[in-house]
Amino acid sequence: MEHYDVVIIGSGAGGATLLHALAPTGKRILMLERGGYLPRELDNWNSRAVFVDNKYKTKERWLDSDGREFKPEIHYFVGGQSKLYGAALPRFRAEDFGELRHAEGISPAWPVGYDEFEPWYTAAERLYHVHGEAGLDPTEPRRSAPFPHPPLKHEPRIQEVHDALVALGHRPFPLQMGIMLDQAAPEHSACIRCATCDGYPCLVHAKAEAETVCIRPALQRPNVTLLTHAFVERLDTDASGRTVTTVHVVRDGKREEYRGDVVVSSCGAINSAALLLRSKSDAHPRGLANANDCVGRYYMCHNNSVYVAVSMWRNPTKFQKTLGLNDFYLGTDGFEFPLGHVQTMGKADGEKFEAASPVWLPFALLDQIGKHSLDFWLTSEDLPDRDNRIDVNADGRIVIRYRQNNLKCHDLLNKKLTAVLRKVFRKRAPLGLVKCLRKKVPVHGVTHQCGTLRFGDDPGTSVLDRNCKAHGVDNLYVVDGSFFPSSAALNPALTIFANALRVGEHLKQRLG
Repeated sequence: MEHYDVVIIGSGAGGATLLHALAPTGKRILMLERGGYLPRELDNWNSRAVFVDNKYKTKERWLDSDGREFKPEIHYFVGGQSKLYGAALPRFRAEDFGELRHAEGISPAWPVGYDEFEPWYTAAERLYHVHGEAGLDPTEPRRSAPFPHPPLKHEPRIQEVHDALVALGHRPFPLQMGIMLDQAAPEHSACIRCATCDGYPCLVHAKAEAETVCIRPALQRPNVTLLTHAFVERLDTDASGRTVTTVHVVRDGKREEYRGDVVVSSCGAINSAALLLRSKSDAHPRGLANANDCVGRYYMCHNNSVYVAVSMWRNPTKFQKTLGLNDFYLGTDGFEFPLGHVQTMGKADGEKFEAASPVWLPFALLDQIGKHSLDFWLTSEDLPDRDNRIDVNADGRIVIRYRQNNLKCHDLLNKKLTAVLRKVFRKRAPLGLVKCLRKKVPVHGVTHQCGTLRFGDDPGTSVLDRNCKAHGVDNLYVVDGSFFPSSAALNPALTIFANALRVGEHLKQRLG
């Protein structure tokens, strides 16, 4: 049985960033990834392959609360979900780290505040090539340093929308994006501002994602080993239950065992919870680190909607994901509770509409809708609910038991955006707004998964301590979105990156 100083399970946002932090220490590090490398091929940029054929999604089937099968939007590759993420990398607001009252309940305070996270946000922005501009977002928290790269320029149609919003008294801002773009010298830029970024793999490796930014450089070091197609079945502990002793792996159909002085689960909020639940033993009869029955509970995934404004105003934009709006993030006139975040998303086309449409429509019609659409992503906070949970059934299949909440705020955010866009289109499009289409992301949309192994100072109500070490297990850490006590209303990736760097500093001290 091979022994390492650190074993990291999962190569996504948390695991890869932690690897980046620890690789220079010279400690022997093993990273285990259940998938392989995402193929570099023309289908990376093919909307039909990506969205209609679901070429890169897992073939797994999970179960919902009613026992119905569904195919989750999850990708098992080196780099994890970040291989196909949209690369929007905002910081959580300072208020998100404290207790916040919502229309349907309380968003709890985190055990550490924004001030402790701030330097790690700054480091994560540098690492992941974040473009942005401070001082324009009315809700932005304080910063100790400027953005490492200038904001992305809007294409003409989005600039017109921006200017119309400003004329109406709103405060849009350049969306914080992690891409390797040199706007001053585009001929030398890795990123070419194509139309296939948000939700696609990047064929030219110009998206700031976990494999490109962290794993590839780390693998140049002799102390780092990556094993692909390595599924971790369970973790065993010693008789006391306080030390993980064995990592059980199935790799290419063969069973293998590994040991680590420190074992880190970075499988994502859903699969990290499932791994701990599968790791039952006499010392941990309900699952590893689950003495308080909190493992898998408080699952959150945001209230997300795809919002499409269709008009007679043709939209030739290619790279559309450049504009954000937080005017309603913390509330609005006549409504004191937070509503959420608005951003433009990757430009829709006929294939995307075909994949999302609940009924068959002629592709020619869908293609025309795509040519005339202005596309947004709306995010509102879903609140932690103990009964919203990840489970593993007797057959070892993942079950998501999730009941939506805080929808009043999300619905109001939708209405606010509709009212704003009607004014924008009235000024800019002679024939006005034809239709606003909104589709709420259902349970299979797990790209913003978080909260199943929340961190906190009370071992009775949390699974991890403030350094993301499991309560009662001395060498087990979890570094992914599991640790969130609340979901805020912004893309979680930068907070996962920042926390991985924060925990990495703690582990460097522990490892000496």
